[in-house]
Amino acid sequence: MYDKMTLQVLANHTRAAAENMALALHRTAHSAFVKETQDFTVMLMDATGDTFAVPMDLGATWYPGLSYGRAIEMVEDYRPGDVAFTNDPYSCFVATHTPDTHLWKPVFWEDEIVAWTGGHIHNTDMGGAVAASLSRSLTEIYQEGIRFPPMKLVREGVFDDMIMSIMETNVRKPSLNIGDIKALVGALNTGERKVHAMLERFGKKEFLSGVAALKDQSEVQAREILQSIPDGDYVFADYADEDSDFANPCRLKLTLRIRGDEAVLDFTGSDPQLGSSLNVPSGGDPRHTVLLVGIYYVLYTLNPRLLLNTGMTRPFTCIAPEGTVLNPVSPAAVGMRSLTCARLRSVIFGAFSQAIPDRMPAAPAGNNCIINVKTHDERTGKTIIAAVNPVVGGGGGMPTRDGTNGSGADAAYLKNTPIEITETEVPVEFLKYGLAQDSGGPGRWRGGLATDMAFRVFAPDSRITARNRDRSRFRPWGVLGGRAAGLSDMVVNPGTADERRLGSIDTAILQPGDVLEVCSAGGGGRGDPMQREPWRVASDVARGYVSEAAAQSEYGVVLSNGEVDETATAALRAKATPHEGHFHYGPERSAYETQWDKGAYDLLTELLASLPIHWRFFVKTEIFRRMPGRAGAEGVQAAFEETCERFPDLPRPAASAAAAE
Repeated sequence: MYDKMTLQVLANHTRAAAENMALALHRTAHSAFVKETQDFTVMLMDATGDTFAVPMDLGATWYPGLSYGRAIEMVEDYRPGDVAFTNDPYSCFVATHTPDTHLWKPVFWEDEIVAWTGGHIHNTDMGGAVAASLSRSLTEIYQEGIRFPPMKLVREGVFDDMIMSIMETNVRKPSLNIGDIKALVGALNTGERKVHAMLERFGKKEFLSGVAALKDQSEVQAREILQSIPDGDYVFADYADEDSDFANPCRLKLTLRIRGDEAVLDFTGSDPQLGSSLNVPSGGDPRHTVLLVGIYYVLYTLNPRLLLNTGMTRPFTCIAPEGTVLNPVSPAAVGMRSLTCARLRSVIFGAFSQAIPDRMPAAPAGNNCIINVKTHDERTGKTIIAAVNPVVGGGGGMPTRDGTNGSGADAAYLKNTPIEITETEVPVEFLKYGLAQDSGGPGRWRGGLATDMAFRVFAPDSRITARNRDRSRFRPWGVLGGRAAGLSDMVVNPGTADERRLGSIDTAILQPGDVLEVCSAGGGGRGDPMQREPWRVASDVARGYVSEAAAQSEYGVVLSNGEVDETATAALRAKATPHEGHFHYGPERSAYETQWDKGAYDLLTELLASLPIHWRFFVKTEIFRRMPGRAGAEGVQAAFEETCERFPDLPRPAASAAAAE
């Protein structure tokens, strides 16, 4: 039995080992997206494949509760020096879109596998229909690039040349893929050496029991947090802008049930499996890591001393019905699952905001847009495919401070690439890269500002993919009197006669001299903006965060030559009407829900759930097409009946068929 001090010593050792793995990968990776943006993970796992240590300073923060167990079991006869891998979202639900290549390596001690090292890299391209492999418009997993089910990539220290050749033949920039994969193998080797060092220091028995104790301690910490939250059912829903190109919103709904030290996350009522790539391949796993990422953020915010490992997932059970956007069946496309996961996190934050309003922030921007460019470099005569930069919005207003500007909250792990590096590697010219004025939601604590970036291309038919484009229709919400944030936008040739606003479109073809400007959403505000100290507002104006006009209209602060006019400010604030209600969604969602109120959307998802999976998205689209001029549950029922009449082969639910007779 480990005492707390000894357990913390082991926790420090395991975390240091994971940090060494991350540093090895960070320093040797080839693509800017791995070495600069840091979209990678590394971890140490026990013999069953459960994660027990992750780095805290480098890499993505999605996978501290990930288990590789199913993937490990699909490969036979592990030997020292072997490394297995997969990028297939449907084989074992470890990889969740094709660019994420996951590797794992057995750690032997005394001829026994006692642990595993593992991790993933996001490859810049895995082939498929579009450069960088990802677009909302894709409809089948087959379009999203080559897939490898779990298999050995390295056999007793030697790479499998056949597998490497197949990958090189099918991807657009094989040197980046192969270089990043070899860098990850080096990181796994580093982790193996560190585990051997811990085994020598602590002994095999003590090390293995200590790893189990680390997971148990994380579970205890998570249960203590849940016990501090009032029991109840907390319901929240939020929307992605579109369920496919130029189409209808996609709703995620959560009923969070907290009872003592356990919680159920019931996603029943979320949209059906989509005919686009926004689906999230969870396999129905009740503790799948992509369903629980928002939980990790909440738990760690409430207890920064939380041990991040699979133990913290034990008090939680997720319900994601099969054939829905959070549990699709093959061959549904899943490449843009990160957009849906961003909305999923905001849904979780919204539910917890009702449970513990004094401890939770407003909504983060929730659109971590990642820009990839495929263009011709006239300097070298080569085709370039590269990630330019993530355009990530601000964090929501916090209980005691403003939201983080530019890259906040749940997307803060995506680091920016210095524009000097990008301009050296990619033939583009940056015209703007900074913060967008007035984009943060007004509040006692202001939401973080959006990121605004513009660049010019020089080659014909330069292809841009901007995955995770969202929040151009539904704003990040404010709480407790705070206001919703500014919307995102993407514009070609802004301010010219050739200007084109692209909304949530995530692909574009640019010609020489064209400029693309991308602006994220901001973070929601928290608390009544009329309660924000006038000197803070004046400081925001001086920094360019807030315009003088917004200072007056949103905060009731009148400035004269940069100084607060106390008398005029007091008079203006006395006339202000505070927002009532826990959430402020902005005019777009309020207008939308006059037609699609709770009863209407709940009936829609109930009707769709009664249909065969392959009919659901089609019928949803047909009902939306027939809804203009209608509203509420009655409108949905009428639109559904018309759809059934128009398509007699549609299998009708028993209740609906009886009503028609």
